[in-house]
Amino acid sequence: MPLSRTTPPIFDAIKRLTAGSLVFDAIRRGVAIYSPHTALDVADGGTNDVLCDILGLEDRSPLRLAETKASQYKLVTFVPEEHLERVSRALFDAGAGRIGNYTACSFRSNGTGTFFGEEGTNPAVGQSGRLEQASEIRIETVVPIARVTQVVRDLKQSHPYEEPAFDLQQLAATPEGIGIGRIGSFAQPIERRELPDRLKQGLAIDHLLIAGSLEGKVSRAAVCAGACGDLLNDALAQKADVYVTGEMRHHDALRAAAAGMTVICTLHSNSERVALGRLRERLIQALPGLEFHLSKVDRDPFVIG
Repeated sequence: MPLSRTTPPIFDAIKRLTAGSLVFDAIRRGVAIYSPHTALDVADGGTNDVLCDILGLEDRSPLRLAETKASQYKLVTFVPEEHLERVSRALFDAGAGRIGNYTACSFRSNGTGTFFGEEGTNPAVGQSGRLEQASEIRIETVVPIARVTQVVRDLKQSHPYEEPAFDLQQLAATPEGIGIGRIGSFAQPIERRELPDRLKQGLAIDHLLIAGSLEGKVSRAAVCAGACGDLLNDALAQKADVYVTGEMRHHDALRAAAAGMTVICTLHSNSERVALGRLRERLIQALPGLEFHLSKVDRDPFVIG
């Protein structure tokens, strides 16, 4: 099965399979495909960290932090005191209230609830047809998104009220310090002219595209494997002297050069391919009983004529 491609076999959502395609052939032969791609760019020790290693960057951090997806809701409900433990236990048993290695986590406060039961209601407290007041306990707890349906169902089943009041508030995700691209500093300022040679040697390529000056010394550099012109503003805002990427649009390269930045483009897949060797080494260490092979025919589709 040929493996020479410019993008992973599975990149966009697959809506249909046609005979002769790589994915079609893989399914017929029982071959599983996992395409990390952008996930490998973001991962610690992944594509962008390999580029940093080639340049010799230290004190590196993401060029742009990833927007971490929310994973929890906060549930707020109100329960008569005599039913507090019953409802709380139902919520916790359904998956609410876990924070790290702690379970049954909640906050409780006293208050007064009011309600008016209209015709046909049968309130658990007081009478239908008049305004009632009831001493209640406010319970706040966290619920994983995957457990929301079960928790709400068990809340309603365990609660004494016909229509228990509750709020669900999606919680903002805590930043995890991961993101796309990298920016770092050199231990000592170096000559810009040294960087192309470092990249050629580290990426095993003969040519680079360079915009901007190669004169003078640099202290900070940014890298982003692939096509990362949309992160140029991030690199400029963080005072990068040099920006290494796979490809960049014409007017973005002009803007960077006008701002005093040197842009070095390797061509798209040339900026990514070198990370596969590092990934193979890590997989061999993690799974010593398996064999891992790198394609010998994969290459960037563009050549310098």
